[in-house]
Amino acid sequence: MVKKLLAVGLAVAGLVISACGGRGSGPASGSGVGIVMLPQMDPNLIIFAAVPKDTIGEELPSEGVGSIRSTHWKATLGGFTQTHYAQALGFKPHTKLTILNLSHSITHTLDVVKVVKRPPALFPKNPKLPVAKQGGSDLELGYASGPIKPGKSVTVLLDKPGIYEFGCAFHYHEGMKDLIVVEPGATPGPQGTPPGGAGSPSSSPTARSSYGP
Repeated sequence: MVKKLLAVGLAVAGLVISACGGRGSGPASGSGVGIVMLPQMDPNLIIFAAVPKDTIGEELPSEGVGSIRSTHWKATLGGFTQTHYAQALGFKPHTKLTILNLSHSITHTLDVVKVVKRPPALFPKNPKLPVAKQGGSDLELGYASGPIKPGKSVTVLLDKPGIYEFGCAFHYHEGMKDLIVVEPGATPGPQGTPPGGAGSPSSSPTARSSYGP
């Protein structure tokens, strides 16, 4: 039987309930709000929810967010999304961004490793990514979020326009690396294919740009 997909957008104090790919429970830091699993009332119904506005969701590609081969950026991006599945990210300057760990069992980080002016996104092969928090409250070269436990979140300001390459200090070599475009009009790129081969809501196998559709 073909499984049905139902998108839900349940906002709770700025956070959306997430229930796909094992995305789990635990309060977001400082919010007192939990990310809870929606009950599966029908075995043929998969329920998922979008990442909240001005939020990056992160987890291992194999946990559910997947990865994408971007022809525009000439790189494989994975483990980070601002919608449902892996994609190039895009936000306007002066956004207060939330970094939310979607995993219910694995700790992640977000460390900026490089700032570029244009494609391609040539990620360093063996960057030294700090585990401890580093840098101030702004996203910039050398910024490191520090460990973000499952279901927890941190915030960072996108005050400096640019194209930032980043990754997880624990899982960089497992595909958790991506980029974010910070400039007026920037939007997320098309989504990748989730684990298991099912098509994503955007049904796009490649990402072209984070500047538009």
